[in-house]
Amino acid sequence: MEPLPTPCPAHLVPDATGAGGFDAAYHQAKVQRAVFIAIESQGPWWSVKADTLTAGPGHTVDDAVSEAARDAVMRLVAANEVRADAYAGPVYYVLHGVPAEGRAREIAAALHAALYGNLQPLTHVTPTAS
Repeated sequence: MEPLPTPCPAHLVPDATGAGGFDAAYHQAKVQRAVFIAIESQGPWWSVKADTLTAGPGHTVDDAVSEAARDAVMRLVAANEVRADAYAGPVYYVLHGVPAEGRAREIAAALHAALYGNLQPLTHVTPTAS
């Protein structure tokens, strides 16, 4: 498996669907000492999964980034783009119920960038607060 760039662009976000897919992607992130990011098909829906523990103890996500990521996830829930059972950090994130693979990739790439401190992509993929 090729190392992922950090942050990871949407088209390179690993699809962890299937037997061993999640474990392989998670292991690769640990080996690379990178924030884990992946999407996974769950029937007609997709999930976005992220975990900062794989990046090791030297990787920190500051409070402002955690709050912005949490707010973005809540806006996605309010817009019915992800299910209400989304888990929004601060260490790991799970967003279920994304209706399309392309949208899951966009959200995953933006979340990955945010977990490296770049919030701009996250602001572009989430609905504005009403």
